[in-house]
Amino acid sequence: MVHVLRRLLSVGETSDAVVAAAPAVSPREVFRRFWPYTRGRRRWFVPVLLFSLAGPAVDAAEIWLFKIVVDDVLVPRDLRPFLWIAPAYLGLVIISGILRFADNVTSTWVSEHFLLSLRADVFRHVQGLSLGFFERRRLGDVLSRVTGDVDSVETFLLSGVADALYYVIRLGVFLGLLVYLRWDLTLLALVIVPLFWGAARHFSRLIKEASRERRRRSGSISAIAEESLGNVALVQAYNRQGWEERRFETENVGKLRAAMASARIRAVYGPVVEIIEVSGGLAVMVLGTWKLSQGQLTLGGLLVFLALIGKLYGPVRGLSHLGTTFYTASASAERVIELLDQRPQVVESPGARHTGRARGAVEFDGVCFRYPDTASWALSDVSFQAAPGETLALVGASGAGKSTVAKLQLRFYDPDRGAVRLDGTDLRDLCLSDVRENVAVVLQETLVFHGSVRDNIAYGRPEATEAEIVAAARAADAHEFIELLPEGYDTMVGQRGRTLSGGQRQRLAIARAMIRDAPVLLLDEPTTGLDVRSGRRIMDPLRRLMAGRTTVVISHNLLTVRDATRIVVLDHGRVVEHGAHDELLERDGTYARLHRLNGTPAHRTVLS
Repeated sequence: MVHVLRRLLSVGETSDAVVAAAPAVSPREVFRRFWPYTRGRRRWFVPVLLFSLAGPAVDAAEIWLFKIVVDDVLVPRDLRPFLWIAPAYLGLVIISGILRFADNVTSTWVSEHFLLSLRADVFRHVQGLSLGFFERRRLGDVLSRVTGDVDSVETFLLSGVADALYYVIRLGVFLGLLVYLRWDLTLLALVIVPLFWGAARHFSRLIKEASRERRRRSGSISAIAEESLGNVALVQAYNRQGWEERRFETENVGKLRAAMASARIRAVYGPVVEIIEVSGGLAVMVLGTWKLSQGQLTLGGLLVFLALIGKLYGPVRGLSHLGTTFYTASASAERVIELLDQRPQVVESPGARHTGRARGAVEFDGVCFRYPDTASWALSDVSFQAAPGETLALVGASGAGKSTVAKLQLRFYDPDRGAVRLDGTDLRDLCLSDVRENVAVVLQETLVFHGSVRDNIAYGRPEATEAEIVAAARAADAHEFIELLPEGYDTMVGQRGRTLSGGQRQRLAIARAMIRDAPVLLLDEPTTGLDVRSGRRIMDPLRRLMAGRTTVVISHNLLTVRDATRIVVLDHGRVVEHGAHDELLERDGTYARLHRLNGTPAHRTVLS
């Protein structure tokens, strides 16, 4: 029987989940981590405390009026006391309603402001994590922690504490009234209280295990949904809907099992508590009836005592249930704490200095770098320089390390050896915001936000004026197609700019880089995904963008790099050649071989 019950309350296997469980954290540590977020709102705990004191007092007064009704009105059949009891009872009901209203509004205000502060801080923390964190983690799980798990922390810290305080005050008020009425009956009623706590302690551990599994599965569901829907074109193109549905169903079934385990635990816990409560009530009723028959207790006193027993057991039951609520919420708190414990790989040094607007000299000096948890070097002893105003091209086959150079230039990562410098200063000695403020980027994956065309262009410089936005669009050869859109610059481009063509999105990205007006320009495969005509059309805007700026062009398409001041050829993370276009062709080395593989005779490399 015990074995069957244990299997009934078991959460089940959890090894197939997409997202791993967060490390366990003690309740004391949860309070220590999140209590500072109540700073500035703790003075509102005083009115909440007063409402908690007044509420039970009003309830006790209502019950005492019931005793008076029984003993002074019903038993002697005298209606005269009822003339003042009725308005007094009505007044107490009105006061109780006002107190509940004030308590609910005040508690909600405190809770929502706590959530506002915590959610903003968690989001700020996640925004500050290094790119490597997002490359290793599933975005859907991160979103689940920032939203649902953060909400549960409030239950643990504020709502739970407020409820505990309310239950303790009610317990004190009704216990004092019971002792005042009949201390012997009160002692009998309190005999079962340890049974409440024992049941709560046992079942709380089981509920916490089930709750941790539910929250973990929720993160897995969000991760799979975000991944599948974010790549819906690929899923449909390869007819993988069934596979994705099965992955989604696996996590859903896992969450279902955890939810059912939690439901079974609570379903067993509820009757256990009720049996304990009824046992106490019956014991009091037996002794109270005997005292009534002996004339030691009035009928009104017995009825009021039984009513107060119900009020007494309510807070005791609430406190025991609160333990299970705490454990449920602590599962979410553990996931938020794990997220807050993540530290960025790239941090600003204590002595970092501001650089202002840089001249634009870029240098890689003996840079070696490998990604976390990998054995091979992505870059090995890479060195090159680009003077202000020069154009440096990085070419090579896929996997040669070209995009890694871009990540190091933006200081998404720091090199393991060597240095990346801006105007002769190691990037690690500069303020991180200044490093990125001096670089404008046009990435391989054209990033466009859901918003208006104007918002996407001004993302490079939010304070830009309307005239500057239009000027940037004209320079990027985007103004013409923007004017043809239904609402011009106010047209919403959809999620990831899916209402625009690839060439239009790329010209928006160029306009964004234009308006940023940074001294260093980073072009990472600017023509990738574009047809020949679109690729050639954006070359003129790119040249206007490159004019007067230090430009690093990363490309495997040699059509885009012929006019570069210097070309650096990468192969398996190493610099194998460098020089001008014609010089490298004459050497007949790696660059010339890539040139032939591109099928690009010399007369076709000149772009009109």
